[in-house]
Amino acid sequence: MTTQTETVKAKQSLGARIASALGGTALRVFLVLVGLFWLVPAVGLLIGSLRTPADMSESGWWKVFSAPSQMTLENYSNLLEDDTITDSILASVMITVPATLLVVVIGALAGYAFAWMEFPGRDWWFIGVVGLLVVPVQVALLPVSKLFGEIGIFETTIGVILFHVAFGLPFAIFLLRNFFAEIPRELLEAARLDGAGEMRLFLRVVMPLGAPAIASLGIFQFLWVWNDMLIALIFADSQNPPITVALQQQVRFFGDNVQILAPGAFISMVIPLAVFFAFQRQFVSGVMAGAVK
Repeated sequence: MTTQTETVKAKQSLGARIASALGGTALRVFLVLVGLFWLVPAVGLLIGSLRTPADMSESGWWKVFSAPSQMTLENYSNLLEDDTITDSILASVMITVPATLLVVVIGALAGYAFAWMEFPGRDWWFIGVVGLLVVPVQVALLPVSKLFGEIGIFETTIGVILFHVAFGLPFAIFLLRNFFAEIPRELLEAARLDGAGEMRLFLRVVMPLGAPAIASLGIFQFLWVWNDMLIALIFADSQNPPITVALQQQVRFFGDNVQILAPGAFISMVIPLAVFFAFQRQFVSGVMAGAVK
């Protein structure tokens, strides 16, 4: 009787394992298909940027699979000779890099202060920071425009950077404060007993432990600033706009400059993708750490 029961259980266990394996395989296939479908626009943009305007006007980008000779680097050569696009890419870099670094540095310092330093009104200040998360960007456009105009930084790179930093800091402080607060108190107290001051404690203990969260914040901030068009359209220099605004202006003449617009759009997309993949390990570690906590 016992042997028969064990045989039934073994069969059930085998069936369960087979069902689990089939279910896992089906899920993986489904996710791969979703990923491939999600990449179709990017692949289409890449192939389109490698075709001549005449080929693009005659057929869709998928035609290249039957006529690979259509692919050429001439569009990218024309792009590098177009000062408007190249200057706009440089302008985007000059805006995005400082705006990202300032938000990460100031957010990390403030997050550590809110998490582990005692000062009057700390909790109320933090509640005020959290409250700023719900303030929409559109509400500040008019008053900030007037303020920037009065102090002489309207339509300047500094003005765009300051706007992005101001609206990026509340989320940065909220995220890093909550992450830093999960660091064991005993670890910090042991470092203090060894003679570490607040700055050394922040640089040698908190920063290494918070690297995943800081990398995740940097990726989010970089993507937000690089892909922004509303703030750049209002506050950036109209003579030297970032890439998003420059491409939007080029769309008006789509029929005449598609050979520049397509590669410019692909470069605008591939740069943040490269940043994401460069820091994806830290990003995944930060997300997983937040999920476990």
